[in-house]
Amino acid sequence: MAKREPTTEELLRTQHERTTEEHRAIGQSMTPDEERQHRRRAEKAAYLERMLAARERSERMGRNQD
Repeated sequence: MAKREPTTEELLRTQHERTTEEHRAIGQSMTPDEERQHRRRAEKAAYLERMLAARERSERMGRNQD
């Protein structure tokens, strides 16, 4: 059986969780390098979250036009 692809909503939720986790990890970092890594990961996750939110809006608009 083929594995189903996650929905945009599921992907958005996952990215939101990653963003939150990485922001928490920034405050728990032991070294400046570790802090930079977590900050960069949080920025990347937030970017992906914004892109998925835009995709979700677009999908919703497409459904409403049908």
